[in-house]
Amino acid sequence: MPTRIRLQRKGKKGRPYYHLVVADSRAPRDGKYIERIGAYDPNQNPAFIEVNTDKALDWLQKGAQPSDTCRAILSYTGVVYKNHLANGVKKGAFDQAEAERRFDIWKNEKTTKIEGKKSKLAQGAEAAQKARIEAETKKAADHAAALSAKLAAASATETAAAEPAAEETPATEEAPAAEEAPAAEEAPAAEAPAAEGTEPAAE
Repeated sequence: MPTRIRLQRKGKKGRPYYHLVVADSRAPRDGKYIERIGAYDPNQNPAFIEVNTDKALDWLQKGAQPSDTCRAILSYTGVVYKNHLANGVKKGAFDQAEAERRFDIWKNEKTTKIEGKKSKLAQGAEAAQKARIEAETKKAADHAAALSAKLAAASATETAAAEPAAEETPATEEAPAAEEAPAAEEAPAAEAPAAEGTEPAAE
């Protein structure tokens, strides 16, 4: 029976995650499988990968063929390299202790790389958040300054419009008073000759 190590899709639309399964190559993708040996979630950064190393290595030794994606996942977790070392032990190139020593060196280097990537991603996210906060703070300060300038301009316009109105009001009230004073003084002078002219007529 041709056996494959492949992915079985799970999850909802737009956010899939996968199970690593050993299945008959003639079975449907999400159908019956022989054994589940791991999980893969590409929605995280870095992607979440969980593999049962012993089971995966056992199936590779039995001749199960991984798909391209599964081969990359197994290589990332060290299963492919461990299988290579196991084949070297079988051929007598080195003993089991040497194989374990080489695998431990590779695993330590891989762990260091993964931790470095996580640290770099965390620093990038922190820097992006800091830049976003600074941009929002600057935008709020600019908006407040523009609003203050607008209010100051409106207040200056209202003050300038109120001052001419206050100056014109006394001038319009004093003008009639100055014109009425001579008219009141001229009235008795016009009546005086008329009274003198009537006295000789009576004699």
